[in-house]
Amino acid sequence: MDKLSVIIPSYNEDKRIAKTLEAVSDFLKKQPYSYEILVINDGSKDNTAGVVEKLEADIPNLRLINNTDNHGKGWVTKQGMLAAVGDVRVFMDADNSTKIDEIANFLPFFKQGFDIVLGSRRIAGSNVAKDQNHLREFLGWVFRTIVHILVPVGVTDTQCGFKAFTASATDAIFPKQTIFRWAFDVEILALARRSKYKIKEVPITWVNDEASHVKLIGMINMLLEIIEIRINLWTGKYPQ
Repeated sequence: MDKLSVIIPSYNEDKRIAKTLEAVSDFLKKQPYSYEILVINDGSKDNTAGVVEKLEADIPNLRLINNTDNHGKGWVTKQGMLAAVGDVRVFMDADNSTKIDEIANFLPFFKQGFDIVLGSRRIAGSNVAKDQNHLREFLGWVFRTIVHILVPVGVTDTQCGFKAFTASATDAIFPKQTIFRWAFDVEILALARRSKYKIKEVPITWVNDEASHVKLIGMINMLLEIIEIRINLWTGKYPQ
C-alpha cells in the first residue's frame, strides 16, 4: 500500500472533532506510507466546518468537504470514499470511539488478498472499554437479529463505524449505494457479499461515547431501511 485515506463523516462535532483529528494526525505522521484525512461535513448546524478549516493550516494532508445541507451519514460516507484517492480507504467515527491505530491490524489482511476489513466488537479479542446502556444493547440485539434474518451478510458486527476497503472495492460498491441514513452499512456489506468480495473481521477496542445517541425512532427507521434493502435485492434493483 502506498497511500491510506481516512474518511471522517461529521455532523455537529465541533466539540470533539479537533481532538479526533489531532489523534489521527499524530498516528499517521509516524507511518511509512503517505496518507490523506478527509472530513465530510454533513450540513452541521454548529461550527464543525469552521473548526476543521482552522485545523487545515496545522494538520498535514487534512481536507474538508463541506456540505451545507444534511444528507445523512451514509451519503457523506459515500461522498468521502469516492472522493478519496488512497489504495486503502477507511471510514471512522468522528467521536474517535475506535482509534486510528487499529488500522495497523487491518493492513496485513489486505496483503493477504482481502478486499474489505471490518472492525468488530463481537468477536474474540475485541475490547469494549465502555459498554452501552442496557436499552441500546437490547436494541442492538434486535437489529442484529433482523439483519441476520432479512439480509444476512456473514459478519458479526455490521454497525461498527470502522471499516476499510481497497480502492477497487470502493469504486465497485459505493456507486451502487442507495441507503444514506440508518442502515447504509448493511447495504454496503450486502453489495460486497453479492459481488463475492473477500471480507475479514478484526477485533477492535471500542469506547462508547455517552454523547452519542440512537433513539427508538432511529431503530424503527433502520428496520424500514433493512426491509428496503431486502426488496432491492429481491427485485434486482442493484446493477450487476
